[in-house]
Amino acid sequence: MDQVPVRTARAMKTETGKSEEKADDKSGAQGGRGRALRIAVVLIFAGGLVAFFALGGRDYLNLETLQAQRETLRAYVEQNYALALAGGMLIYILATTFSIPGAIFLTLAMGFLFGRWIGGCAVILAATIGATLVFLAVRYLFADTVKRMVGKRAEKISAGFREDAFNYLLFLRVVPLFPFWLVNVVPALAEVPARTFILATLIGITPGSFIFANLGQSLAEIESARELLSTQNLIAFGLLGLFALTPVLIKKIRKGRGHAPKKKE
Repeated sequence: MDQVPVRTARAMKTETGKSEEKADDKSGAQGGRGRALRIAVVLIFAGGLVAFFALGGRDYLNLETLQAQRETLRAYVEQNYALALAGGMLIYILATTFSIPGAIFLTLAMGFLFGRWIGGCAVILAATIGATLVFLAVRYLFADTVKRMVGKRAEKISAGFREDAFNYLLFLRVVPLFPFWLVNVVPALAEVPARTFILATLIGITPGSFIFANLGQSLAEIESARELLSTQNLIAFGLLGLFALTPVLIKKIRKGRGHAPKKKE
């Protein structure tokens, strides 16, 4: 009679050991897949940058090239509209994901080729997708590495996300005080919800995207890149930024009134 409990205990111990081994194997497999995924992303990123610069990609991201090739580009778009639009969006997504400089010129090109409305909407969608890919990659794959790389720079803008993540991110999108790639990275490190990041990015880049897409539509009249940053456009960006920051300022004013010392009666 006494041997039954002993055997049962041994069987339970054996099963427990096997389950622990399976759990270790599973976690090890997941860790291996995570490392493989990180390596794959790094290789794709590095390969994309090398290919871009090796093929002279920077030579094409300028106003002079757009003006020189405008007739050829227009003819191609007329014959292959859907393919050209999809290709333009894909290029924009890759440029945003790989943090390749030249977003203004790509926006101009989209506005020039597809008009202010379709081109602007395509830019907004493509830039949001590219920014979200960077955000998710940093959050789930490269958080520790990126934190070491941008630690000091991230501190300058991370505090605002603790106050009001949505409106602060909206402000940074409307008024580009910091590089676009940095504003993609820091919210991921600050654990801003993905939904908040996507919505604020989508809304925040809309004004600038339509402004530059509109300029792109009249590209033939633009003779130099300096005209892109005219006084009127800079004032428009500033006003839009103040509008986005208004909720944060109101919140701070209310907090200040709430903590103000009460007058003695």
